[in-house]
Amino acid sequence: MAEFEKMNLASANLVAERIEQLKQLLPEVATEGGIDFDKLRLVLGDEVDEGNERYAFTWPGKTDAIRQSQTPSMATLRPCPEESVDWDETENLCIEGDNLEVLKLLQHSYHGRIKCIFIDPPYNTGTDFIYPDSFGDTIEHYREQLNLGKQSNADTSGRFHANWCSLLYPRLRLARELLSEDGVILITIDHVEFANLKKLCDEIFGENCFAAHLAWRSSDSSNNNALSFSEDFNDVLVYCRTPGWRPNFLNDPEKRKHYKNPDNDPRGPYYDGGDVSNPGVRPNLQFDITTPSGNVIKHPANGWRWSRERMDEMFKTGELRFSPDETRVIKRRYLADMKGLPPSTLLIDLNKTGHTRAAKYELKALFPELPVADLFSTPKPTALMKYLLELVVDRDCIVMDFFAGSGATADAVMKFNTESQFCVSCISVQIPEPVGDGNNAFNSIFDMCRERIKRAGEQISARRTDNLQLPIDGTSEREVDTGFRVLKLDESGIERPKPGELLLDVVKPDRSDEDIIFEMMLKWGLELTLPIEKVEAAGYPCYSVAYGELVCCLADGLNMQVLDAIADMEPRRVLMLDRILDDTTKLNAVQAFKRVEEKTGREVELRTV
Repeated sequence: MAEFEKMNLASANLVAERIEQLKQLLPEVATEGGIDFDKLRLVLGDEVDEGNERYAFTWPGKTDAIRQSQTPSMATLRPCPEESVDWDETENLCIEGDNLEVLKLLQHSYHGRIKCIFIDPPYNTGTDFIYPDSFGDTIEHYREQLNLGKQSNADTSGRFHANWCSLLYPRLRLARELLSEDGVILITIDHVEFANLKKLCDEIFGENCFAAHLAWRSSDSSNNNALSFSEDFNDVLVYCRTPGWRPNFLNDPEKRKHYKNPDNDPRGPYYDGGDVSNPGVRPNLQFDITTPSGNVIKHPANGWRWSRERMDEMFKTGELRFSPDETRVIKRRYLADMKGLPPSTLLIDLNKTGHTRAAKYELKALFPELPVADLFSTPKPTALMKYLLELVVDRDCIVMDFFAGSGATADAVMKFNTESQFCVSCISVQIPEPVGDGNNAFNSIFDMCRERIKRAGEQISARRTDNLQLPIDGTSEREVDTGFRVLKLDESGIERPKPGELLLDVVKPDRSDEDIIFEMMLKWGLELTLPIEKVEAAGYPCYSVAYGELVCCLADGLNMQVLDAIADMEPRRVLMLDRILDDTTKLNAVQAFKRVEEKTGREVELRTV
């Protein structure tokens, strides 16, 4: 009797993947049970730190925080087309749920796919709610969280910083796995946890992946009532997935004004301020230079950036020249050679990167019916995020925010696409935390987030309709995606039989076909924005994801004629319910899909639940 492989309902097991990678890299340390650590230490030789004293960053609860990131999730994401916008067309996702579980569930589908992650996590004020994670979280525990509302993280608990570190650590570890090789994460924070966040990121991403520490002027005016200093800025930490990442350079008119052409240089505007010293110590480049008048110019401390021969050539072409008093070597940088200018770590132009007050105005404009007290106290302006997107994203890529809050990141992405003609998609994740005292028009922060994205999209669409015009080159303007698919965290829709129990139907009675399809897409690693259509194969109703990437057979009535019709679709993956299969059907399925393999040269993956 043919037996098909059962669908694995767990999220990606990152520990198992790491072990397999280690076995591939160092096969000699592999054992039947896992890794021989004694042999691993021998292989690594002198690189193993066996001392009792070493620098380490730790806190009470770190071990559990690590385990949190390693424990696979058995949950799922359920589709909610009725709460979505442009369900069939959109590439954006708006996900309700605890971001720890959601990040685990997205590992199969989006591992190494996210270009930019922007998060504005809860600041540790002592009263901000802290996600009360515990090792071995279940969906039931997640539901309990929603009834807890805001929890005090009082300093008297003795774990003021520890609780915050335990919140961020597992989420950042999972976030790193989602970043593409050229991906970047940007995290806003204030002074209270800045030092700890820097250490967390150094450990998770690596010190060599630290890209920048940006200072964003968040206030448009100083606080004259401050008891000490007026705190007028927030920090933004930037880390890359792979060392060596560089931001997109900017065509900043403010910086371009430094480039002038007073002597009518035929190469155009220039700036006599290029660095001529070597960034590292280079003894072979430490030589003196004699000017035409015989003056001797000493080398910089580290040496010149170029060899003597190269510098002689650069003097001849005019790239290098002497100062009028012949005491300095000047590097001329031409505007024509610049692909843009490096962005500054100081974000102080309020017109360019906005401020907190402007962010509140944005929210109030979108939610005129809400009193100011019900709006977020420290929202981030879309101007800030649009500026950061300009530094990071490509024309077609994915941005994620798993502390989505009011939905400002998704709002900014839509505006950015409108202005740039890019096609950046956004994944927003927000826990349905209760809003205020319960008298708010919205039941949860997630509901407010979803509504903000909807209203912001409607405004963009309305403006585009009112101002519709063709670009100068006559090409059609790219349509901006202002929709989103809503998905919600829940328990798996598949019952797991207890030992000795026989279940004829493992699909829970409260689940729709669409619920099961999305769970299979998650577990099989398919993007959650792929098109889904209900099709007929020889009169049999089934579902096709991405035109045959996955075909789901969930109804009774499978026979050889139906299986042949499905095989004619040349699917890559096929899911069938166990309850609709008998021995004959299984044999027929093997024969039908064997023909697909013979025709296409690839095996059809068959799974059952």
